[in-house]
Amino acid sequence: MNSILDRSKYEFNSQSKRWHKEDIIRKTGMSVGKVDVVYYNRSMRSDASLVPPIRQTASIFKQPVTVIKTQDSKVKSDYKNGNQEKPKQLMWEKRLEGLRACDVDGVEFDGMELPKGLKPVGPNVTEETIIQSVATALHVSTQPVTGQTGVKSSLEKNPGVFLDPKQPLVQAVNILEDDIKRQEDKVVEARRKLQEALRM
Repeated sequence: MNSILDRSKYEFNSQSKRWHKEDIIRKTGMSVGKVDVVYYNRSMRSDASLVPPIRQTASIFKQPVTVIKTQDSKVKSDYKNGNQEKPKQLMWEKRLEGLRACDVDGVEFDGMELPKGLKPVGPNVTEETIIQSVATALHVSTQPVTGQTGVKSSLEKNPGVFLDPKQPLVQAVNILEDDIKRQEDKVVEARRKLQEALRM
C-alpha cells in the first residue's frame, strides 16, 4: 500500500492533542495527486479489530449514480402451507400398552369396554391399544375420525405401508341411525339420573 500512497503524519494543533491528522497522497489510478485526509485517535491501538478511519475527500463520482437491481427486494416470509400438525410415529399407541390410570390411593381404574363395532387393525393390537388410539384421535386430531380405510388383508400384511398414522387403529366405522338413537337414549337416561341425584 505504501507504494501506491504517500503518507505524511503530523499533529493537529487546533484540536485535542489526542488526535493526529494524516495526509495520504494517491500515486496511481485516475485520482493521482489527490490527497486523502484522515484523523485518528492517538490513544487508540492500531489493530485490525478497530473501525477504519473515514476518508474526508470528495467522492470520485461526479455524475449521479443509478442503482439497477437484478432481483426483487421483497421480504420473503416463511409460508406454512397445509396442515402444521406434527407427524405421528406409526403404531405409537403400542408404547402405552400395560400402562393404567389410577386414583389418588393408587388403585387402578377398571378397563373400558369398546362398542362391538370397533374391530382392531394391525399386528398384535389389543383392545387397550384401540382405546388409547381412538381417545387420542378424538381429542387431538383436527380431521374427521374414520378409522383405517384400507383393505384389512393389506393392512395386516404390511402395516408400515398401508396404515394411516393420523387415524386410530380400527377398521373404518359406519355410524347408522340406530347407533345415534341408542346413544341419545343413553344420554337422556344419564341426565334423568343426574336430576334425581341433585334433588336429594
